[in-house]
Amino acid sequence: MSEQPAEIWLIRHGETEWSLSGQHTGSTNLPLTANGEIVARRLQPHLAGRDFSLVLCSPLLRARRTCELAGLEDAMQLDADLIEWNYGTYEGRTTAEIHQERPGWMVFRDGCPEGESPDQVGARVDRVILRANARGGRRVALFAHGHVLRVLVARWLGLMPQQGCHFLLDTSTLSILSFYCGEPALRCWNAPLD
Repeated sequence: MSEQPAEIWLIRHGETEWSLSGQHTGSTNLPLTANGEIVARRLQPHLAGRDFSLVLCSPLLRARRTCELAGLEDAMQLDADLIEWNYGTYEGRTTAEIHQERPGWMVFRDGCPEGESPDQVGARVDRVILRANARGGRRVALFAHGHVLRVLVARWLGLMPQQGCHFLLDTSTLSILSFYCGEPALRCWNAPLD
């Protein structure tokens, strides 16, 4: 069995027009806003000089651009398992709009029609965690999206994918997963870059 990684750094992409409006953005390939680019650049001093044995990034533009602005473009490897939740027919819609036809709906509990269930997203992030753990004792960086990273932290802590609902995550934030006495732990969560 391989050693545990030293840390996994989670970076949520910068602001987009839809993250501002609250629209569910799965596969829609939106660019960062001008402000999203400015804030994503603030990652550079936090990541510069760090030795990352692996840098995985969602293939979607907003995550790739955040990785580039953070200065890790040369080390970036695209990983489709880090793509945001497939929202199916709810793509581009806000929670308030969805509640008009389906009161009480919550993505972490109910999933999305013609999209993914929480367990399907959980299976994807489990593969990412296995890949990170294979780096044995080294620091790993993951550039991705809000909901998929919330499921990832739940799975890291041994929780069900549905428990991702308990971890709020803003754009352009840094979170760090680590260990305490050999047990998966949360070192830092949702740290702003200003």
